[in-house]
Amino acid sequence: MGTFLTQLPALLGVLVGTLGTILATSLTDRARWRRSQSTRWDERRLDAYVDYAHALKESHAVALRMTADLRPESHSHPIDRKDGLARLAESDARRTIVWENLLLLGDEPTVAAAATWRDAVWQVERLARGIVDPAADISEMLARVNEARDDYYRAARRSLGVRGGSVEQSAALRQALLSRPVGAAAALSVPLHDAPEDCGRRDASAGDRSDGGL
Repeated sequence: MGTFLTQLPALLGVLVGTLGTILATSLTDRARWRRSQSTRWDERRLDAYVDYAHALKESHAVALRMTADLRPESHSHPIDRKDGLARLAESDARRTIVWENLLLLGDEPTVAAAATWRDAVWQVERLARGIVDPAADISEMLARVNEARDDYYRAARRSLGVRGGSVEQSAALRQALLSRPVGAAAALSVPLHDAPEDCGRRDASAGDRSDGGL
């Protein structure tokens, strides 16, 4: 009995050390698993954000081509109405699918911003489909699309923890319009996002196919 009592502190020390090791290992493994899960879902969230932006941009690009004749000096390439309506239907179907991914993985501010951007693009689509008559100043309608896009990317970047400052485009596009020569009345009606549109197509492989006006 005396021997046992003498060895008891050492045994307790071994027991406490073993339990401490098990606890530390468990906490480390759990933290590692959480980091892995967080990284995994951040990647999926990024994909959802990008896929939705691409789908909405596709609809917008088609609508722009269908309304090119309504916008003097437009840089959009006109498209046959029948072909344009078919493409709009296809792009709308893709957008509906990726919208579900956005709802599943996106945070509340980004989903709200996406809906606002979608609504702004819908107005251009309604014009392209002939549902509404052309507004007196179509450039304002397109400016709202640009501003909504900026809000979407601002919310998405914040959600993903992306740093690097602002990447807003709408203010620069508006300034580009204001700085145009005003010698011709038609120049005032050039949409904000038309001038850089060709650049956007060249950059399609980089993931942003409409640099300005998106």
